[in-house]
Amino acid sequence: MAGIEFTHPELFLLLVLIAPMAAWYIFRQNRARAAMKFSYAGVFNQLHKSFRVRLRHMPFIYRMLAFVLLTIAIARPYSSNQWQEVTSEGIDIILALDISSSMLAEDFKPNRLEAAKNIAVEFVQGRPHDRIGLVVFSGETFTQCPVTTDHVVLQNLMREVKIGMVEDGTAIGMGLANSVNRLKNTSGTSRIVILLTDGVNNRGAIAPQTAAEIAREFGIRVYTIGVGSMGTAPFPVQTPYGTRYQQVPVEIDEDILREIASVTNGSYFRATDAQKLKEIYAEIEEMEKTKTEVKEFVKRKELFLPFVLLAGLLVFIEILFQTIVLRKIP
Repeated sequence: MAGIEFTHPELFLLLVLIAPMAAWYIFRQNRARAAMKFSYAGVFNQLHKSFRVRLRHMPFIYRMLAFVLLTIAIARPYSSNQWQEVTSEGIDIILALDISSSMLAEDFKPNRLEAAKNIAVEFVQGRPHDRIGLVVFSGETFTQCPVTTDHVVLQNLMREVKIGMVEDGTAIGMGLANSVNRLKNTSGTSRIVILLTDGVNNRGAIAPQTAAEIAREFGIRVYTIGVGSMGTAPFPVQTPYGTRYQQVPVEIDEDILREIASVTNGSYFRATDAQKLKEIYAEIEEMEKTKTEVKEFVKRKELFLPFVLLAGLLVFIEILFQTIVLRKIP
């Protein structure tokens, strides 16, 4: 009875009465008195038993089945369809991703950019009720995807991001300013930017501090993430003899990233490997919970009537069986 519930399941205890009723029936069968007596009945064992003899227990079986069905009926079976309607005002999020050439460094596997993209995709998949967009920057900045609830499109566009889409460099201020511009007119209860970079601001007409002040004016919180191992990192270099690796120093302007986070009431994180970056996204996810209101609706349908009708049918069949098949000669 999958999908069926009962209003009074305790009434199933009545089914234990079947055992004493069956015992009483067997006792009566064994004590039944014969209509005729013979001095020797062995010859009757050789006779073929008629179908009436074979079916003499059917009325009792029908009666017991009717009792079981009536017990189920008075336990009040019902089915219920439940669903949840989620009403979410949601959070508006811009992922600001550095795509400068230094993101090719392989202290993250396979490299910083691919690791950042993969972990960002997981972050998006875990926030189905939020509007999320993607801004990329290096020497310049552009919007790869405006804030949207169509996360399949967002994830596809995120996977298409690659080094060299715009002029090289690191314009942190421009990337943040573009992100703020994308969020300033949205209606989310909370608006945040997650800005990820591995370098020092060296391009752009807007300073990171100025962009942070603009974000604060619009009530936009910024979480900044510096990616890169401590010290040096292996960087691929193309030579006439193929790809060679050289150790390059990791230079992240952590002071600026901390200042941006502080001015906007956000937080700064440092990711030295892919696992740490994943943990950072998980921490941000906990800090920025989507506020939802869940309402549950239940549609109840009583199911006792079919059991009552079937029990009545079995009682009727028992009466017919007793009257027609097993009728006694007067």
